[in-house]
Amino acid sequence: MSVLNKKTVEDIAVAGKKVLVRCDFNVPLKDGVITSDKRIVAALPTIRYLLDNGAAVILCSHLGKPKTEEDRVKLSLAPVAARLSELLGVKVVLAADVVGEDASAKAAALKAGEVLLLENVRFEKDETTKDPDLADALAKKYAALADIYVNDAFGSAHRKHVSTAVVAKYLPSATGYLMVKEIEFLGNAVEDPVRPFVAILGGAKIADKLNVINNLLDKCDTLIIGGGMAFTFLKAQGCEIGKSLLDETKIDYCAEMIKKAEKLGKTLLLPVDTICAHDFPDPIDAPIEVKDYPVDAIPADMEGLDIGPDTVKLFTEAVKNAKTVCWNGPMGVSENPILSAGTKAVAEALSETDATTIIGGGDSAAAVEKLGFADKMTHISTGGGASLEFLEGKELPGIAAIDDK
Repeated sequence: MSVLNKKTVEDIAVAGKKVLVRCDFNVPLKDGVITSDKRIVAALPTIRYLLDNGAAVILCSHLGKPKTEEDRVKLSLAPVAARLSELLGVKVVLAADVVGEDASAKAAALKAGEVLLLENVRFEKDETTKDPDLADALAKKYAALADIYVNDAFGSAHRKHVSTAVVAKYLPSATGYLMVKEIEFLGNAVEDPVRPFVAILGGAKIADKLNVINNLLDKCDTLIIGGGMAFTFLKAQGCEIGKSLLDETKIDYCAEMIKKAEKLGKTLLLPVDTICAHDFPDPIDAPIEVKDYPVDAIPADMEGLDIGPDTVKLFTEAVKNAKTVCWNGPMGVSENPILSAGTKAVAEALSETDATTIIGGGDSAAAVEKLGFADKMTHISTGGGASLEFLEGKELPGIAAIDDK
C-alpha cells in the first residue's frame, strides 16, 4: 500500500481552515507523568506545518484503554496538552470532552495559529464500535468541529475506529508527515528494497506473524527467525526443544515455510544454539542461572530464552552485507539483562551496517531504544501492530480512508 497516491497536508489549502488531526499520543505514563514523549515529538512536523500555514489545529488521540470512571482520570490527555505546549511554544487548550459541549464551543472559537486538544477519544464509547450507524453518527460529530481531516497516527492506522478511519468520509482528508514517512520506509523496504534485503523476525508468538513470514519470504533474500517463535520451527525440523515455547498447531505451517524458502532459493536462518534456564524469570528482570546448548540438545527440563553466541555470529554475519534490513521482534527475553545479549548483538550489528535499517515498532523498538542504538537506525516505526499488518501486505483502514490525489 502506498501513500504516494494519497493526499498529504501539502496537497490541501489549510489557511483559515480548522484542521482535525488524528495523532498517536498513546504515550507511556507513570503516576500521571509521561515517561517517553517520542510519539508527541513525532507529531510535531505536521502540527507546525499547519500552524505555519494559517490553520487552526484541533488534535485528537486515544490513550490506553479506559474502562472505568477511575480510568477517565488516569487516562486524561492533560499531561499530553502540557508537554505539547512546551514543545510547540503555543498554549495547547484541552477540551473537557471529545465531541460534547465543551469541545464544540472551544472548536467554534478557535482561531488560526491556535491549538485545541480533544479529550481521550476512547472516552466516547462508540469510538471503537463495529456498528456502522453508531460509527457514522460519531464521525459526523467529529466532522462538525473542523473543515479538513488529517490522519498522522500510523500506530493506529490498522484499526477501523471512528477517529482513525470513519471521519474521513465526512471531511476532505490528507495524511500527515509521520504517516508518509512510515509508509515510505516500510513500503520501499518491502516493495522495492535495495538488495540484499534481510528481514529479521523475533518475539514470542508465531501466530502474530504467520502471514508476515509468508509475505516476507516472497520479498526478502534472507529471513532470520529468532525469539520464542523460533522453537516451533526447530520442532518442525525434528529438534527436541525441552520446555521452550511451542505452538503445536503451527508445526506443519513452519515445515511448509521451511520448504517454501528452499523452493524459492531464499536463505532461512534459525538459531543453532540457545541460552537455556530451568524456568522463566519471575519477575521478568530477576537474576537467573543460564547455560548455552545446541538447539538439538536442549535438556527436557530446560527452556530456551535467548539466542546463543554461535547464533549471534550466524545472524550478525548475515546482516553485514545487507543493503536493507527490516527487524520486528526481540531475539529473547530482552527485558532481562542476562537474556538480552542476543537482541543487543543484533541491534549492534544493525548499528554498524551501512544498510537502510528499519525497526518495526513494538518490543524491538523499545529494545533498540533501551540498549542505546536508536540514533543509529534509519527509521524506527511508531506502530507495532500497524507495521506488522503492513509487512503482511494488508490494507490499513486509516490509510485507505484518505482521499486520493
